Amino acid sequence: MGLFERFRKNARANGREEEGADAPGFFPLYESQLPPADDDAPPPPRAVPAPDYANWDHRLARLDGALEAEERRRLRPWQRDYWRARGRLWWALRALAAAALAVIALIGWLAVTAPLSKSLEPIAAPQVTLLASDGTPIARQGAMVDAPVEIAKLPPHVPQAFMAIEDRRFHSHWGIDPRGIARALWTGRGGGSTITQQLAKFTFLTPEQTLTRKAREALIALWLEAWLTKDEILERYLSNAYFGDNQYGLRAASLHYFYRQPENLLPQQAAMLAGLLQAPSAYAPTRHYERAKRRMDLVVAAMVEEGYLTPAEAEALPAPRLDVRTRNDLPTGTYFADWALPIAREGMEASYSRQVLATTLDARLQSLAGRVVARAPLGEAQVALVAMRPTGEVVAMVGGKDYRASPFNRATQARRQPGSTFKLFVYLAALEAGWEPEDTIAGTPFEDGSYRPENAGGTYSDTITLEHALATSSNVAAVRLMNEVGSERVIAMARALGVASDLPEGDPSLALGTSTMTLIELTAAYAGVAGNAFPVTPRAFEREERGWLDWLTTREDSLSRRHHEAIERMLRAAVNRGTGRAAMLPVANYGKTGTTQDYRDALFVGYAGEGEERLVVGVWVGNDDNSPLDGITGGSLPARIWKDFMRGALRLGAPAPAPKPAASPDPEGPVQPFDVPEGAEIPLDDNGSRLRIEEGAVTVTTEIEGERLEFRLREDGFEVVPGGADPPN
Repeated sequence: MGLFERFRKNARANGREEEGADAPGFFPLYESQLPPADDDAPPPPRAVPAPDYANWDHRLARLDGALEAEERRRLRPWQRDYWRARGRLWWALRALAAAALAVIALIGWLAVTAPLSKSLEPIAAPQVTLLASDGTPIARQGAMVDAPVEIAKLPPHVPQAFMAIEDRRFHSHWGIDPRGIARALWTGRGGGSTITQQLAKFTFLTPEQTLTRKAREALIALWLEAWLTKDEILERYLSNAYFGDNQYGLRAASLHYFYRQPENLLPQQAAMLAGLLQAPSAYAPTRHYERAKRRMDLVVAAMVEEGYLTPAEAEALPAPRLDVRTRNDLPTGTYFADWALPIAREGMEASYSRQVLATTLDARLQSLAGRVVARAPLGEAQVALVAMRPTGEVVAMVGGKDYRASPFNRATQARRQPGSTFKLFVYLAALEAGWEPEDTIAGTPFEDGSYRPENAGGTYSDTITLEHALATSSNVAAVRLMNEVGSERVIAMARALGVASDLPEGDPSLALGTSTMTLIELTAAYAGVAGNAFPVTPRAFEREERGWLDWLTTREDSLSRRHHEAIERMLRAAVNRGTGRAAMLPVANYGKTGTTQDYRDALFVGYAGEGEERLVVGVWVGNDDNSPLDGITGGSLPARIWKDFMRGALRLGAPAPAPKPAASPDPEGPVQPFDVPEGAEIPLDDNGSRLRIEEGAVTVTTEIEGERLEFRLREDGFEVVPGGADPPN
């Protein structure tokens, strides 16, 4: 900037001196200020520096190094020279980094797969006792577990017995004991795994016998030893180990076998319990006392070798006397219990305490359901029955003829076609779309593409009302009606009523119930209609009182009063004058029959009663292999089972009150018989019981627990004839 400033000033000065001149001005340079050179003087000699070879060598070396570095940079890991060029320090640093990452990854893996808190949880689900709604125990399932033990509160001989036979060097190893493994191989006593390894095995791992599992067992054992004290490891081991007879943990086993707390165990009792761990089922003293006693002697000998007992003390130990007082006369499983227990355990926290839970099951209704199913003439077919309140509380459940023979629950697990019981959703969708029960629809045969629905029995009509179509279970009318309202409306109605099973849109056979679902799912949909509040969720436990937030967020729909009255009118017509006449009761009842193609499934679903007594019951009859039934329809055997159960449930079969005595003009006069021809039979019930009046005798024929009997009242006395045969002369 100074040079340009000087040019600017000189230009101004020259401009003032030569005003009016044409030249723009003169700009003197540095060379013009020098004195004139002497042209005759010789030029000064030029200095030539000596070559700097060292500098050239240094620069060439740097260039060679840069070329080598660039060549190494361009190498790839799959090329051999890529690794040859690495120095020892490079390898050492990366080996240390890899080891650190491996340790961090191992700690993270152990923290996820073997959290220390899990060793405080029981390894088996604790016992749960289910009660009926009236408090009657109905089932007990789960392991017998009890509170954990504390080493500080146990007598010294209790942990000593376990260490002597299971892990003699427990206090000196770090989770793995090579000497103990060698001694076990040599002597056959003591076990190859340490107590810490056993805790790792039954707490965190599966019982598979593989090298991978053993390696994981060793790693987890080291992990436990690093973070827990020896007493904590021993406490968790004794509190979770299996002792046979479904007893988990030292406290449960001590109470079960000797009826005393582990803090009060005698040396011989502790030795017997310690001996059970090798093979709990094989040594359980309740079934194999002599084996358990021989195993106990081995434990006592090991305690002597370790110095826990003197030979004299060991010699004086008597054989322990068992004191088993607990009895479990409840079934471990029933159809209802198998369904309810998983629901109950979902909300349970891991705990050693036993649980007693009240269910919605009604003991009287469950017993009634069992009796009704037992006396039904099922032959080789299976049966399922589920009864619930309109709120979804299940009060009775039968999943098959015999739980011991087949625990598969056909009420909750079997997915079968509902048949014409599915028509409920078709007619509800039609009512919502503006149809009325009096509206008519064509009842003639037709084809829908390649599908040709047919009515059972081949009966058709030109037109038919919706009410009569549902009552008589017209298939052609149902398919036509679904085509009118649209399958999407029918599916939407089924979804609103709680059906979650797959329902194909656009399939005309959907109207006839060709999509599979469970009986409890179908019955819950009918319960939504019975209570006019849906969807209904089947429940095994009473629903907690809903708060205002639940009330705001829970979706609950209902039918309009007009539509609800219309569908109940149609369902009642199906029972009173339709296919469900065999289910008719002396009170208002509503229902629908269902029979699938080739008589593979027969169903009746309906409800009756008022207020809190209203029951919704679904009955299914079929074969497990889906083979056809012997002509059984939904309006025959399932309807009769439904009626039989409902009569007992609603107490409709109670005898009428005795009539009041009336004055007779001639009490000594002859008694006139009923207007029944002699020898004619009078039906007494739907189970085949008959009354026959003969000369000099009255005979009642019935079945009791599957055996046919005749009761004969004659002038000379009363007699019972098995099988209905004539009595011997």
